[in-house]
Amino acid sequence: MSSVSHHLLSGAVSGFASSICLQPFDLLKTRMQQEEHNILRARNTTIFGVAREIIHTQGPLGLWRGTNATIIRNVPGVALYFTGLTKIRTLMASSPHFSVAQRKQTNSSSVLPKLSSQGNLIAGALARSTVGFILNPFTILKARYESNLHSYSSLSSAFTSLVRAGPSEMFRGFVPSALRDAPYAGLFVVFYESIKQESARYIPQDSAIASTGLHSFAAASAGAIATMVTHPFDVVKTKMQVRTEKKYHSLLQTVASILRQRGPLGFFDGATLRMTRKVLSSAIGWAVYEGMLIFMRTPQAQD
Repeated sequence: MSSVSHHLLSGAVSGFASSICLQPFDLLKTRMQQEEHNILRARNTTIFGVAREIIHTQGPLGLWRGTNATIIRNVPGVALYFTGLTKIRTLMASSPHFSVAQRKQTNSSSVLPKLSSQGNLIAGALARSTVGFILNPFTILKARYESNLHSYSSLSSAFTSLVRAGPSEMFRGFVPSALRDAPYAGLFVVFYESIKQESARYIPQDSAIASTGLHSFAAASAGAIATMVTHPFDVVKTKMQVRTEKKYHSLLQTVASILRQRGPLGFFDGATLRMTRKVLSSAIGWAVYEGMLIFMRTPQAQD
């Protein structure tokens, strides 16, 4: 199997695992962010209130509403992101401006290219923004399926209606998505590599379990830091993609509406849910991704 196939397969499995396990966090976050009232209804003032209402009306499986749309968005999205990120990092590693001098790393099991912090920042931002643009229509479908403001009979009919609405609707919310994803991905890769490298000095990686644990810890820590920095743009993106009112048709109008209705704290609606989701998805995703790469390449190294 080729190197590209390794990365695509590892990324796809990673995206599938995190999508299935963590869909309730995405659903609850979207429901909390879609509100526009100054004071939410009493039963919806907390995460548990929103969850309780969904379970009461739709049953426990209601928390997994939109899973199909999430899989369609995240499986190819994560696969393309990981593959693109590795290819960009490999290309940049050939440049003296971004490469890091290769040193013996007997205590490191990572199979990914090494870059400077600036290189990791640029590579992460570029890969995430590019994939985000390509898959933005599916991001909109994912958000609308998770919201209770839209009703679709099937994924195919939903996608057809979105395509018929034209490019302006298909790429709605891309600007705040890019403003969220580019710095998030860049900061994530920088912190992920730094934490992984520093932790490897103190944690011996003499087994697959130890290696997986290190990758999970580094990814969860990096995900937590990058999430809080970029969360306001996630709120803006959700508003633009799920609400149809004219005041949510542009970035500046949406920002002004959130400030007017919810104040500065409105930009952190659902932050706890996104933080939890990102920490867990980062830990699961990167552990599965690097773990599969190591597993698939080990036989080749022994041949």
